[in-house]
Amino acid sequence: MIKANNYKNISLTKHSGIATLTLNRPEKLNSFNTEMHQELREAIDDIAFDSETRALLLTGAGRGFCAGQDLSDRAVSGETNVAPDLSASVEQNYNPLIRRITQLKMPVICAMNGVAAGAGASLVMACDIVIAAKSSSFILSFAKVGLVPDSGSSWHIARAIGLPRAKALAMLGNKLSAELAEQWGLIYQVVDDEILITEAENLAAHLSTQPTEALANIKQLIQTSFDHSLQEQLERERAAMQHLGKSHDYQEGVAAFLDKRAPNFKGC
Repeated sequence: MIKANNYKNISLTKHSGIATLTLNRPEKLNSFNTEMHQELREAIDDIAFDSETRALLLTGAGRGFCAGQDLSDRAVSGETNVAPDLSASVEQNYNPLIRRITQLKMPVICAMNGVAAGAGASLVMACDIVIAAKSSSFILSFAKVGLVPDSGSSWHIARAIGLPRAKALAMLGNKLSAELAEQWGLIYQVVDDEILITEAENLAAHLSTQPTEALANIKQLIQTSFDHSLQEQLERERAAMQHLGKSHDYQEGVAAFLDKRAPNFKGC
């Protein structure tokens, strides 16, 4: 049975262990406003505490994934002769969103349709596996309005494609096609537009049947690996193996291998 939640700026449905979260302001290319941020906080908390949900699929409604911040929002546009405090918006809205996505104890799949600009590009990069429509593109548009990349994009992009390309994209604000983003290692896969959602849903369906606790540990080990020395990482891997060795899914995986059958993972 499909479970749906009622929101104004996003939509959330749950089915067969998969939560599908759709940014839903298509008339504004799904750009962020204060109300959307509030709804995203509620929705992701809902997903995080739902023991039946084992994968999150994130996408956008309409012809674009997300155009970043809605600059008409009074929280960031300011009033006449009064400069807005952009750090407040970053600290209250964007940083918590990226932390929630990257710390979520399940795989997060992004189906990137259309443009992902500014904080929209940052949100894509925070996801674990990105499948993009062939017509889609990235734009780090921050410098075009006199700002710096935020929402973790300066961290993610430098690690994904290296310093020279990262600095050029951030300073020039050039459009990066999905196909080139795949070649550079920024995203996982590019597919034809008409099969984007099907491919993303199939991937989410597969991941929702896998050992979720192990996937969560893989996610954390890899995305924080640059913060540790080799010796520290070896110790973190050892601790994870100790923990996972006591799990149901490890026992089931070994039994299924020995019995030459498909495993029935429960995510614990």
